[in-house]
Amino acid sequence: MKDLNIYKDIDPVDLHHWIEERKSFILINTLKSDNFAQRHIINSFNACVFEVTFIDQVKAITADKDSTIVLYGTSKRSSDAVTAAGKLVQNGYKTIYVLNGGIHSWLSEGFTLEGDAVNEPYDPQTVLTLQDGLYHIDTDKSIIEWIGRNPTTTHFGTVEIERGEIRIADGIITGEFDIDMNSIKNINLEGDELQPVLIDHLKSDDFFLTKVFPTASYKIDKAVPVKEPFLSSPNYEVFGNLELRGVKAPQNFTATFSNTPENKLMAEAHFDIDRTKWGIIYGSTRFFESLGMHMVFDLISLQIRVVTN
Repeated sequence: MKDLNIYKDIDPVDLHHWIEERKSFILINTLKSDNFAQRHIINSFNACVFEVTFIDQVKAITADKDSTIVLYGTSKRSSDAVTAAGKLVQNGYKTIYVLNGGIHSWLSEGFTLEGDAVNEPYDPQTVLTLQDGLYHIDTDKSIIEWIGRNPTTTHFGTVEIERGEIRIADGIITGEFDIDMNSIKNINLEGDELQPVLIDHLKSDDFFLTKVFPTASYKIDKAVPVKEPFLSSPNYEVFGNLELRGVKAPQNFTATFSNTPENKLMAEAHFDIDRTKWGIIYGSTRFFESLGMHMVFDLISLQIRVVTN
């Protein structure tokens, strides 16, 4: 909730009057420099609130903390200018205004902007849009990280994706990928003589039995976008089956899909699996008694990062 004591709102009409009356104030655009270059209010400065040097950027514009400063961002729903106001107040700036509704409300009042792309449609870059097509997984840039635990220790490492593809049609995702179980690595015991012992144990019949089942696989039966598929939070619900150690069982999760600057597709998900669903029961007190130091928790945490080429 906004603290009314740290800054004041100003409407576009009032700000326009200030400009016409040549009132003494400093107008600062709080967005990235490329956004500023595309469109900004005439005679405004730029200090990007997303950068750690934001305060230094403002100080380069004015070191006088008694200056009247008007901040603006993109729209009413964006917290850019409000966040900037909080930072400035914390650093001793006393007279801060925030343009109500930002550039969007400025334009809605019929006031003009200047910049390199004033007339181009504005993309807020908040909601995911995926292009239909077939995407092959780049196995060099994709990885699965795992974490296993017992009452006294946490082990973690990686396992490699061998091959795979993702298909998108009308926003619905299907696909599959194979996992090379013999590629399993441990990280936390790096340099310890117990590291190869752990890896051998994981490959044995107590766990993944890679001699018989060298490959695991996951098939995406269907992945559908959530109601509001924001770019920075899980935006797809994934429904599918994981085949591990010769056993196929349902495994659903949420994932965050996004487009990379190179027009590739990236997906990341992190969730737990109950290994006993795939017959991996070593150390589980649901199946054994008097385990002592051999007890291992049933859940394995996975973090999957997939990049296409």
